[in-house]
Amino acid sequence: MTNNDILRRLRYTFSLNEAQMSQMMETAGTAAAPELISQWLKKDDDAYYVRCSDREFSTFLNGFINLKRGKREGPTVKPEDHLNNNIIFMKLKIALNLQAEDILAILKLAEFDLSKHELSAFFRRSTHNHYRECKDQVLRRFLMGLQLKYAEGKGTK
Repeated sequence: MTNNDILRRLRYTFSLNEAQMSQMMETAGTAAAPELISQWLKKDDDAYYVRCSDREFSTFLNGFINLKRGKREGPTVKPEDHLNNNIIFMKLKIALNLQAEDILAILKLAEFDLSKHELSAFFRRSTHNHYRECKDQVLRRFLMGLQLKYAEGKGTK
C-alpha cells in the first residue's frame, strides 16, 4: 500500500476535507497547502497526482494524533524520514487510543483473525526477537475495519 492509498482511506473513513488535513499537518509542524493535499488524494493515473513522501505522511499521521488525542506538551514530534506498515499501524493505534482488544475487534469486522500475540509482535522494536513485519494485507484489513466501524452509513469502497 502506498502512503497515498492510506491517506485516501483515512480521509474517507473520518470525513476529512483538504483544509482540515492541511490544518492537522500544521499542528504537527509542517505546512501543506490544501491544493497539495488534493493532489495526494488523486488516483495514481491522474495527471495531477503527486506522491506523498514518507516524511509528509508521517507529519500527517502526527497531526492525526494531535486531532484525535490532543497535542502533547513540549516540542513537536519530529516526523520519520522512513515509514513502514508497523510504524503506520502504531501511529493509527495511538491516534485512535486503541487497545489490543479494540484492534482485534476492528480486524474481526473486516473478517480477519489474528491472535493477541501476533498483534503484539507488530508493535515491538524491530530488533526484538519476536518482532514481526506488518504486511500490506494486515494493514489493508485494519483500514477496512476502521472504515466499517467509523464510516457508518457510507458503505465500503
